[in-house]
Amino acid sequence: MQTKPENDTDLRLKINSETARLPWTELLKHFASGSVVWVANSLDLVDVAVRISHDDKANISQWMTAGLLGKVTDQQAEAWLAADATLWAAVVHPFILVQEEKPKVH
Repeated sequence: MQTKPENDTDLRLKINSETARLPWTELLKHFASGSVVWVANSLDLVDVAVRISHDDKANISQWMTAGLLGKVTDQQAEAWLAADATLWAAVVHPFILVQEEKPKVH
């Protein structure tokens, strides 16, 4: 059963307002320290940030098992660097969650 406490609204607004597009190069030092977490495009970045901030182990574990959430790999980091990628980023201390920009639908 997934219920969201009322105070999640404030938390969602706070996280959403602090979400930004950042060049991967600005995140490299955080990647080097192991604090950058990749979020699959099929997930909502703000929702994942809220779940992590609530230490929602059930959803987090499910996402990780499904390959939808995890520490950024060296291969991802190299590809983003080569592509001069810009990613969506949200901070949930001590992590920085990143998500590739979703393709625009024409």
